[in-house]
Amino acid sequence: MSRAPGLSVRLKLTLSYAGFLMVAGILLLAVVWLFLLRYVPASAIATPEGIIPGRSDLIRAFVPPAAWALFFLLLFGLLGGWILAGRMLAPLTRITDATRRAANGSLSYRIELEGRNDEFRELADSFDAMLARLEAHVAEQQRFAANASHELRTPLAIMQTLLEVAHNDPSSVRGTLIDRLHAVNTRAINLTEALLLLSRADQRSFTRERVDLSLTAEEAAETLLPLAEQRRVTIENAGDITPTIGSHALLLQLTTNLVHNAIVHNLAHDGTVWISTGVDGARAVLTVENTGEKLSPQLAATLTEPFQRGTERVHTDGAGVGLGLAIVASITQAHDGTLTLAPRAAGGLRITVELPADQHSA
Repeated sequence: MSRAPGLSVRLKLTLSYAGFLMVAGILLLAVVWLFLLRYVPASAIATPEGIIPGRSDLIRAFVPPAAWALFFLLLFGLLGGWILAGRMLAPLTRITDATRRAANGSLSYRIELEGRNDEFRELADSFDAMLARLEAHVAEQQRFAANASHELRTPLAIMQTLLEVAHNDPSSVRGTLIDRLHAVNTRAINLTEALLLLSRADQRSFTRERVDLSLTAEEAAETLLPLAEQRRVTIENAGDITPTIGSHALLLQLTTNLVHNAIVHNLAHDGTVWISTGVDGARAVLTVENTGEKLSPQLAATLTEPFQRGTERVHTDGAGVGLGLAIVASITQAHDGTLTLAPRAAGGLRITVELPADQHSA
C-alpha cells in the first residue's frame, strides 16, 4: 500500500518541543506585560530626581532583547528537541530494524533492549517473544513437512515398485500383490487423513458444543475392543460425567488416539489400559494409562512430536502413522487445554488431558 510521504516522527517531536518552548516564552513575556508594563505611565514623567521612563520607552528598550531571546529560544528548542527526540526514538529504530530483518526471513535476531521497564522495553520484549514463537513455529513446520514428505514417500515408492512388477510380469498379479497394494494404499490414505485432521485442529475451524468426556471414553474403548482382544490387552474404564465445551468429533478422535496408542504400545500379552475421567475444580480431566516398557522422562517428552513412535521409528502392525499423539496435542491446544505425559514407574505411560470444564452443565 503506497502512501504519500510525510514528516518523520523525530521531526514532528522536534517541532512540538520547539513550539511548546516558544509558547512558554511568549506566555512569560505576556505575564511581564500584564503585571509590570501596564502599571507604568504611558509617557515619561519629569521629577526632581530625574526622568522616569514611560511605557513606550520601556517597550522600545524591551522588545529587541525579547525578540532575540525568542529567536535563541527557538534555536535551542529545535536543536535540543532534535537531540532529545533522537534519544527517545532510538529504541524504536532498533525495533524497526528487527522488523525488517524478520520480514527478510531472519527470525533469530533479538532486540534485547537494555534499561528499565517502560513502554519501549515492553514493546521490545513482546516483539522478542513473538519472534521466538515464530521461529519455533517455522522450525516445527519445516521439520513436520520434512517428516511428512518422508513418510508419504515410503508408501508411494512401494506402490510404484509393485506396479512396475505387475507391469513387467502381468502373470504375477495375484491376490498377494493386490492385497499388498491395498494395504500400502490404505496406509497412505490414513496418513493423508491424519495430516488433514492435524491441520484442522491447528486452525480451530470447528463448532463448539457440550461434550461429555466419559461418553467419548466409552465409545473409544468399545470401538477399539477388538484390537485390544487381538493383542490380549485388558481395558478398564471408570469415571464420572465429565462435561466440557468443544468439538465432539475432535475430542472423540483425541480419546481414540490415546486408547489406540495405549493398546499398541503395551506389553506383548496380558497388558492393561486404564481410562478415567472426572472434574477437578474448573478442569475436565481425562487420563489414559497403560502397561509397557519403561520409558525415560526425556523420551516421554518427545512422543507428541510428529512421526515419533517411542523407542523406534519403525512401522509395526497397527502402530499407526506416527501422528496419533501429535494430533492429541494439537486438539488439546485447540481446546485451550493442557497435555501431560509421564512415564509410569512400573513401565508404560500415563497421559493426562485437562480441558476447561463446562461450568453451566447440570
